[in-house]
Amino acid sequence: MADSGPAPRARFYDGVTALVHGADVRATASDLVIVRRADSFVLARWPIADVFVLGDVEHEGVPAVACKGSDARLVADDLELRRQLAQLIPHLARLTTTPAASGARIASFGATLVALLGVFWFAVDYGSEYAAPLLPHSLQARLGESVYDEITADKEECHGKAGLAAINGLANRLAQAAGYEHPITVHVIAGGPVNAFTLPGGILVFFYDLIDQAKDSSQVAGVLAHEIGHVVHHHPTKGLVRQFGIDLMLKLVSGGYSDVIGTLGSGGSLLLALRNGRAFEREADATGVSLLEKLGIRADGIASFFEQMIKKESTDMAAAAGIWSSHPPTAERIAATKRLPVGRPAFTDAEWRALRNVCR
Repeated sequence: MADSGPAPRARFYDGVTALVHGADVRATASDLVIVRRADSFVLARWPIADVFVLGDVEHEGVPAVACKGSDARLVADDLELRRQLAQLIPHLARLTTTPAASGARIASFGATLVALLGVFWFAVDYGSEYAAPLLPHSLQARLGESVYDEITADKEECHGKAGLAAINGLANRLAQAAGYEHPITVHVIAGGPVNAFTLPGGILVFFYDLIDQAKDSSQVAGVLAHEIGHVVHHHPTKGLVRQFGIDLMLKLVSGGYSDVIGTLGSGGSLLLALRNGRAFEREADATGVSLLEKLGIRADGIASFFEQMIKKESTDMAAAAGIWSSHPPTAERIAATKRLPVGRPAFTDAEWRALRNVCR
């Protein structure tokens, strides 16, 4: 191959020092000669058979040329030089490959990411709805106990035996009526707020202020039946799986997934995951009313409890929050659970007195 004469500038890195040499390139029949542009000093003489294109030509703007057995690199910044080298040395033809547009690469990456997230979201959604109830009850119970121990560490638990027997007895009868095969445990915590909630493994927590402020036993029974609705539909476990599936997805995307396992083991960190959404609340309301009616117990307590609560608030906070609320509007829940005050009492007079005095 005849000497091709001076070519446009390139950059030469000798692989030994940090110096960058402005270079010209000449090709002979057997060698690629690299000379320093400033003084025509020969920087390197590479056998043509040993030169190759280094790097990813589809994504790098200017891929380097290297020689087997050498750490030196030649970077031809000028497109015309790269074309000349590709014509003179056929196995350097990749130098003329046009990199993919950054916009196209970003769009391709985005589409792939969206597809992966879609698959992951389906797995999370499917897992929370269908696979979560299949988790061993012993595991669910351990999770529930972990949360209970942490949130009640600084609170006083009530130990009135007769009162606890009354509320636990009704809870288990309701669960059995729903076909739930595991025992229910109801804990009563002294003080407030006026609230009750369900943990994994059939663990229920009632704050005494709810019992104390209830106008009659049907309201406590209504709230209890609602919480049993959460239990029999495995809402706490489903919420846990869904929340931490989403958390894992975000951590995998961001690269910060190393603390996922530790997070699952922390009882306090489960509290947010155990919050119920609107669909769960509606399902628990409907199930609670149905279970009370199935046992022939007054089922008007759920609606009357909501009515009592909304009278104490100037605004329906769930309705005011709109789509951001985790609960349906209270007025909607009252309409859905409204029942006539018919059926037998949930507790005997003695049981109701004992429950009212469970913390005394």
